[in-house]
Amino acid sequence: MAANPSTSTSSAPPPTKVRPNALYTTWHVHVVNGLSNNKILLVHCKSADDDLGERHLTVGSESQWHFKQNIIGSTLFWCYVASESDHIFAKFNVFWEDRDLFYRCNGDNCIWIAKDDGIYLKNIPDNIDEFKHHWQLGSKGLLANSTIL
Repeated sequence: MAANPSTSTSSAPPPTKVRPNALYTTWHVHVVNGLSNNKILLVHCKSADDDLGERHLTVGSESQWHFKQNIIGSTLFWCYVASESDHIFAKFNVFWEDRDLFYRCNGDNCIWIAKDDGIYLKNIPDNIDEFKHHWQLGSKGLLANSTIL
């Protein structure tokens, strides 16, 4: 797929993973450099089918792409991000089949933000940035071909 995220006693059916029309939606994923002090953010994102290449983002800029999910709903994108000046990196999934992710992405627009203290996902409906991943110490490594879970 080419790239161009309580108990109830109700008789309602349990929620499904796929929202209506999810397979027909054009999804947009953004990885934003929200670091301070003019730090460059290295971003390298992939899926099983697409390597989106390495990008070097200045503060406030982003890497973004769009795609449609595959027919079986197993589309997965992951990213490696690093601030070489701070010798920190993170590896994480940015899109996968998940009802909670779809909610936070407001149906089609997943926004990931690298900040000084870690990686955040923009919860668009609630208008908040949710902390998701810690930075790891180390120098730039290679993004493995395997998925990041």
